[in-house]
Amino acid sequence: MDVHPIRTDDDYRNALAEIEKLWGAEEGTPDGDKLDVLLALVESYEARRWPIAEDPSFDPVDVLRFAMDELGHTQAELAALLGSRSRASEILARRRPLTLVMIRKIVEDWGLPAEMLVRSYRIESAA
Repeated sequence: MDVHPIRTDDDYRNALAEIEKLWGAEEGTPDGDKLDVLLALVESYEARRWPIAEDPSFDPVDVLRFAMDELGHTQAELAALLGSRSRASEILARRRPLTLVMIRKIVEDWGLPAEMLVRSYRIESAA
């Protein structure tokens, strides 16, 4: 069993790819044991990498702001992903909800877990 700690996003992506290959392995087999270990490592990495994931008070906008403040992403990058600066501003001001297409783009480009972005949240009404 060639398993090692997950220390980087590349390690994380590789572990997820291996989990996908092993998914459905019978418990108690070498593949099943490897799957269990990889799942535990991924869970541990996600808790360290995205500490706000466990806090239900954080909504998708908080997650985006965390990604910009702590992970080095910018509002300009978000605008490029979402198609315009105004759309990014509306999302961050909670005047427009994220769509599934937007969430997919953010997940693919920024590597954030989708479950953090699909939570329901309150949208502010326009004045």
